[in-house]
Amino acid sequence: MPKDNSIKSVLIIGSGPIVIGQACEFDYSGSQAARSLREEGIEVTLINSNPATIMTDEVTADNIYLKPLTKQSIREILEKHDIDAVLPTMGGQTALNLAMDCDKAGIWKKHNVRVIGSNFDAIETTEDREKFRQKMLEIGVGVCKGRTATSFLEGKEIAQEIGFPLIIRSSYTLGGAGGGFVENPEDFDKALNAGLHASPVHEVLIEQSILGWKEYELEIMRDSIGNFIVICSIENFDPMGVHTGDSITVAPAMTLPDTVYQEMRNQAIKMISSIGEFAGGCNVQFSVHPSTDEIIGIEINPRVSRSSALASKATGYPIAKIAAKLAIGYNLDELSNQITKNTSAFFEPTIDYVIVKVPRWNFDKFKGADKHLGLSMKAVGEAMGIGRNFQEALQKACQSLEIKRNGLGADGRELKSHDELTYSLKHPSWDRLFHVYDAFKLGIPFKTIHNLTKIDPWFLHQIEELILLEKEFNKYTLDNFPKDLMLKAKKKGYCDRQIAHLLGCLESQVFAKRQELGVNRVYKLVDTCAAEFEAKTPYYYSCFEDENESVVSEKKKIIVLGSGPNRIGQGIEFDYSCVHGILAAKEAGYETIMINCNPETVSTDFDVADKLYFEPVFWEHIYEIILHEKPEGVIVQLGGQTALKLAEKLEKYGINIIGTSFKALDLAEDRGSFSTLLKDNDIPYPKFGVIESADEALDLAKELGFPLLVRPSYVLGGQGMKIVINEDELEAHVVELFNAIPGNRVMLDHFLEGALEAEADAICDGENVQIIGIMQHIEPAGIHSGDSYAVLPPYNLGDLVIKKIEAYTKKIAIALETKGLINIQFAVKGDNVYIIEANPRASRTVPFICKAYQQPYVNWATKVMLGDKKVTDFKYDPKKGGYAIKEPVFSFNKFPKVNKELGPEMKSTGESIYFIDDLLDDYFLKLYEERNLYLSR
Repeated sequence: MPKDNSIKSVLIIGSGPIVIGQACEFDYSGSQAARSLREEGIEVTLINSNPATIMTDEVTADNIYLKPLTKQSIREILEKHDIDAVLPTMGGQTALNLAMDCDKAGIWKKHNVRVIGSNFDAIETTEDREKFRQKMLEIGVGVCKGRTATSFLEGKEIAQEIGFPLIIRSSYTLGGAGGGFVENPEDFDKALNAGLHASPVHEVLIEQSILGWKEYELEIMRDSIGNFIVICSIENFDPMGVHTGDSITVAPAMTLPDTVYQEMRNQAIKMISSIGEFAGGCNVQFSVHPSTDEIIGIEINPRVSRSSALASKATGYPIAKIAAKLAIGYNLDELSNQITKNTSAFFEPTIDYVIVKVPRWNFDKFKGADKHLGLSMKAVGEAMGIGRNFQEALQKACQSLEIKRNGLGADGRELKSHDELTYSLKHPSWDRLFHVYDAFKLGIPFKTIHNLTKIDPWFLHQIEELILLEKEFNKYTLDNFPKDLMLKAKKKGYCDRQIAHLLGCLESQVFAKRQELGVNRVYKLVDTCAAEFEAKTPYYYSCFEDENESVVSEKKKIIVLGSGPNRIGQGIEFDYSCVHGILAAKEAGYETIMINCNPETVSTDFDVADKLYFEPVFWEHIYEIILHEKPEGVIVQLGGQTALKLAEKLEKYGINIIGTSFKALDLAEDRGSFSTLLKDNDIPYPKFGVIESADEALDLAKELGFPLLVRPSYVLGGQGMKIVINEDELEAHVVELFNAIPGNRVMLDHFLEGALEAEADAICDGENVQIIGIMQHIEPAGIHSGDSYAVLPPYNLGDLVIKKIEAYTKKIAIALETKGLINIQFAVKGDNVYIIEANPRASRTVPFICKAYQQPYVNWATKVMLGDKKVTDFKYDPKKGGYAIKEPVFSFNKFPKVNKELGPEMKSTGESIYFIDDLLDDYFLKLYEERNLYLSR
């Protein structure tokens, strides 16, 4: 049936601040859904409290409410707007839970609002573990033996019936919270209590353990008349026992026999049909016995999910976009495939490449955290690799992680001992993948590795093949290296740096040898149909074959480097900046090219940039795209530290850096040079010194005086920073830093105790400076700015201090010859203002200021970078009045034993925004009191 024309206005509920288990994949889904509905002439109203997202930007929706995700906020919106329908399936579990709460409170009924895209019967059935189990038994789908408990005593009785080992799953939780495997009775009581308390309805499902079985997901689209298509099959590299968000996943499924796949597909359709009528995307998870192929249904998510974003980027099929159209009445056969434009959306994608997703963890931020992986998700982000085979895609994904790996191996990392490796293989942690490689290299037998990991033998053989290939390298030097072996290595994903390591030469020499041999990278289209139909969307990945499908135009073009996988200290705010940079460059008449490897983001949507290269933000890949496209230049200052770190290489190779020069970027990072600049401009800064060995630390400490802030250079999110108060603490931390980062320099700053902290963001064209916002932190200096509550504009800095901040910001921006954005952080003690650091790039706070003041600052800054505009060409009209408060959000519930005290190293995973009219607001008074009391304890 065609669109329901009675739906003229839709409310989309977002997912709120980013936490582990619910990240920027919902920004992508919500943004795509909003665009899809607006294409149909529908007015879109959006509520979300996250200021860092594109979803909450005026380019996305007609009406945007940056408000807390509460029933009260929903009531306020419905009283102000005539909303016909609510779409709650784009905002993860948070949105679904809020929509259900509103339904129970009668809010939708009172305002005559229809729920579209899902229904509450379906949600109830899938979220209530017992209802789901009973429904599966009713329709003949296999489930684990077990049942639900709503009390401690009931749980004990069920465990006695089933026996150990068993698994506990909490109802209505996110990212596997409250769940876990229990091997023996001694651990059961504690696990049961944790599961019951994690569930908002005090309910857990207790089941037989299927630890070690294979795990699969099917991403499915369904319309209102019962048409179904499978968008993508996804196989977990890690067997059952590791949360899917923490598992390496592969698409399409590699080890699934067609007979089992067809049975799984039939069961998935039967499962979805049984839970109630709805139209949209749905994720179904299965477990398969590795020997008997017995299939068990694990769960259904009747909404877009983390896997939906992955499946969308893997296939090019825009799940959220199509799901939004299905929600307003369309059927699949009435919509077109967005990639080919000529075929129907009622068409199952077929891909002739392999996708590998590898999660990204931040255990280094949580000292003492349990690094073992289980049912509760711990990853903060993910990277995706596209290749013509599993090995190539896997190595690309590893290169994308930004953990100082050049691929799966062959990069000089020291091997673990036999005992360390066997322990790691049996007890999965973030680095088990690399330890599988190491185990083969150390000669641990294949059978032992399989028995310890339960990873499917096919995957293990793929990794073993890499070790065998590397042994062939021993027969050659670079001079006599054969073309067929070079081509074979490149087709298996080896980067030049890995080959150089194996041959004992330089990366640049390997690159030159490849050119000599004619082993060159080409680019293929992501087309959803294995080239059966012509693709219209310029979405590319690289490989080593003959035909190149990326046609270079004659237009002037720029490349924007993305920020890679999300992690603490570098999150969705940089994706926001990249997207706005792309849009601004388009407006300025440039062909825009995006390079990024994060499947969760809007920047990697196929129709944001003119051309998208889904490639690692890794030198070799970037350089070859630059050689292929020949852009006017590259923008690095929008992609966080990831992009910024590549500026030196770009400079070395004579590639134009658009905006602030590498010299200025480097000067800001080099504390010695930067302090000279400050001194020359009569700008105060805390006493500091730089050391290159642990021996120098104690002498410098005597000169500077304790307490000291100790930090390595070139870091993001305060990584490795610590305040030390005596010689023992100083020596221990300095030794740790030099061991962790050999060859780096460490800075010691005299720490200003009791100082206030503030920061300013500005746009500069090299001559003129426009300050776009000054924020004051509620916590004093010493707490990382990303972990601090911050108020825009400042709430109690005097006029003199504000004038000094403004003057110093302008002086520094011009002295650094900034072209684009700059962020400067200050410590304020009395009337004295000291410079902590300057970052001549987009910062975490820029999206926050853009949303608070409703101004397109990133757009303007990009046009300044491009040289098309001066700072003075724009009309600055910030919507001032009241205060905006940045609230950091933490995911400490994932790491219960971790010290939750805040310091100079950032720990928050996201943020929300809260508006108040004045400083007498109860929220602010309570917050100010609580935060200062906390800090004084």
